[in-house]
Amino acid sequence: MNDSTLTENASLSWRQYLELCKPKVVLLIVFTAIVGMLLSTPGMIPFDILFFGSLGIGLAAASGAAVNHWVDQKIDAAMERTKGRPLPTGGLSSRSAITFALSLTAISMVILLATTNVLTAILTFICVIGYAVIYTMFLKRSTPHNIVWGGAAGAAPPILGWAAVTGEVNTEALLLFLIIFIWTPPHFWALAIHRRDDYAKVDVPMLPVTHGIPFTKIQVLLYTFMLLAVTLIPFAINMSGLIYLAGAVALGVGFIYHAFKLYRSEGDEHAMKTFAYSIFYLTALFGFLLVDHYIRIGFRAIA
Repeated sequence: MNDSTLTENASLSWRQYLELCKPKVVLLIVFTAIVGMLLSTPGMIPFDILFFGSLGIGLAAASGAAVNHWVDQKIDAAMERTKGRPLPTGGLSSRSAITFALSLTAISMVILLATTNVLTAILTFICVIGYAVIYTMFLKRSTPHNIVWGGAAGAAPPILGWAAVTGEVNTEALLLFLIIFIWTPPHFWALAIHRRDDYAKVDVPMLPVTHGIPFTKIQVLLYTFMLLAVTLIPFAINMSGLIYLAGAVALGVGFIYHAFKLYRSEGDEHAMKTFAYSIFYLTALFGFLLVDHYIRIGFRAIA
């Protein structure tokens, strides 16, 4: 085997391991964790906590994603959306995947314990167990409400970021958690509507499979109204100001528009557009929280 072949194989293996981590999902998780850190204090965050806290939380999220690949490899092989993943294609062995996942978990715990605090490490570990074990191994296969309760792990990153900086969890951190918790079902159910046949084929009881697409569309619409209401609470409790309020209302109305259009459409016609908007929505909403936070700090400093 020549050097070019070895280099090509190493590059391929690296990409396979990266795919196990679900990098796009992890980036969103790390972003919301960083927002939690920045919102937790009016002052500057120590760089070591910002960097290593984000790294530890990100590696923990990646480990949960890798376990998800390992647990779901047979299901993934049968689904159109996932059949090209590293385990179904044979790009990585099952043993390599679980070893990699457990190694990431251990490294993330060491980083968080060494650079943040015990609370952050414990909460992060609970999230890994919640997603990789409770959701992936049990809830996903047993109830159409799997993503509702399983979404708690994915909603926790702002709490983890908040705890990393302050060493505690308060009402405002829990409110950030609640926003993502309510956002998760309409976000995921839009995708599940589009992939209903895939889930039905492997007997995963996602809501569009068990209750039908029309019922799921109603749930998506109802959750977007609930989400708009929840996102007004930061302004109501003086956690944020008018800039955030304007952004939250505009984004929320946009989400309701897409959910209503999905509800009125035939089949899964508008499902992926709703799914794509939901990702933009969460990113922009947390962006407004940050902008509002620092502008208010600036005005206080001037005053």
